[in-house]
Amino acid sequence: MATKKKTTTKKPAAKKKSAPSLATRTKTAAKKGAAKKLPARKKTTKKKALTPGGAAPGAPAENPRAHALARKIGSLLSDKKALDIVILDVRGMTSYADYFVVASGESDRQVSAMAEHVLKNLKETENLRPIGHEGMDTGQWVLLDFGEVVSHLFFSEARSHYDLEGLWADAAREKVA
Repeated sequence: MATKKKTTTKKPAAKKKSAPSLATRTKTAAKKGAAKKLPARKKTTKKKALTPGGAAPGAPAENPRAHALARKIGSLLSDKKALDIVILDVRGMTSYADYFVVASGESDRQVSAMAEHVLKNLKETENLRPIGHEGMDTGQWVLLDFGEVVSHLFFSEARSHYDLEGLWADAAREKVA
């Protein structure tokens, strides 16, 4: 005689309680006494205090030493027949520099010569060396970082490709003749 196996039946799972609905919560709150509402905050604008120089605290501070260095670099680039020399005032727009000097040359040799002329002259006259420089070997885009002033020297086609003036369109510009 074959024995029958007992089959166990599973009990249905208990229903989980869901979070009370909004209507239930408001009824409960009404029974307990509604929470006191705080008065709405008045919206006022704070007046910015002026700094001793007369400018607002967020405004960029004047830096005549950096501006003089940017003009000197522009003049040195002009000595080497650089094209379209522009000084961009990026104070308040970037944390790493106050001015960019952007110029271009007609060949990679000219761009490298412009960079070497700036480096040599600033070392001799101002005893100033760059924090860093890049691109001297190719001459397509040479970057000279003097801290407050960063100089970008481009081969003509590379300048139009990277379009730094378009990137910093909001910056004040000063042409160097």
